[in-house]
Amino acid sequence: MFPLVEIRQLNAVVVLAEEMNFTKAAQRLHITQPALSKQITDLEAQFDLQLFLREKGRVMDLTDAGRAFVADARVAVFRAERAVHSARAASEGYDRVLIVGHSSHADQAWLSAILAIRLPSYPRLKIRFATRFGAELVRGVLTGELNLALVTAPPPDATITAVPFASAAVYAALPLDHLGVHKKELFLQDLSRDEWILCVRDASPMVHDAIMETARAQSIAPKDAHGVHTADQAIYLVSEHVGVAILAESTTPKTNGKGVVIKPLSDKSLQFQSCLVMSKDDDSRLTNEFARAFLRRYAPQRVPPKQMNLPLSEAHGSDKASARDA
Repeated sequence: MFPLVEIRQLNAVVVLAEEMNFTKAAQRLHITQPALSKQITDLEAQFDLQLFLREKGRVMDLTDAGRAFVADARVAVFRAERAVHSARAASEGYDRVLIVGHSSHADQAWLSAILAIRLPSYPRLKIRFATRFGAELVRGVLTGELNLALVTAPPPDATITAVPFASAAVYAALPLDHLGVHKKELFLQDLSRDEWILCVRDASPMVHDAIMETARAQSIAPKDAHGVHTADQAIYLVSEHVGVAILAESTTPKTNGKGVVIKPLSDKSLQFQSCLVMSKDDDSRLTNEFARAFLRRYAPQRVPPKQMNLPLSEAHGSDKASARDA
């Protein structure tokens, strides 16, 4: 008989793969580092697999087997969580659950707009949010973990429909004494002599690559590039005068009261669209109705159909694709 794997073991592997650090992963899981290490080694021994490459006790990378394992383990963990949330929603009087993914730096107005939506056909609808990195949001939609996702600059993918609903600039967070604070327009070149603080590539691959490609095109070689996972971490480092942060979106006021000023970058190569993303094969009435309701709220800000990621013929196509129309 094939040995069973516990959800906690799967979750341990997923979290360690995300953090690539035993201490940080153990903190997220609320267990000790030795306990986490034992869970991982026991699982590897149980199936005679090596999931992680280690060097002197440190996690360096996933093996090929580890990458395959994590992809399916993430889905299994999510479905277990979804079962619990669905049961809890039912016990609270809700009859359907819609799961919407977003990044950690998503505009709070978007989330408020989602919570304000009321669908007459689904009066007892429960909305649940899930925070993911950009690449994980798209993957979550494709695997069915998420019904919808709000993604800035989603990667091109023929299996998703991505409808732009808002413009998104790249912003710089500067200390008050930075010369760029007083410039009418700020460009990446104005930051060429600074140490850069960037969100890790997984947070938004398209934006991260655009920043680095723009830098190369302008012969900018940042002194150092500090990698962080959230905008809050980046803002903190700026307030400590570690460097300047370059962020996918403005998630703070123009100044956060800690000697930091937020300004948009004017480089044309750093202008993007935030999109509502759904699986192209999703013909769920609930998902489509909710998508239409959300997009109607942003209709005045929407870009012309020719700028959308989906083909024009599909944008004005069948009822099944109506939620994806521009």
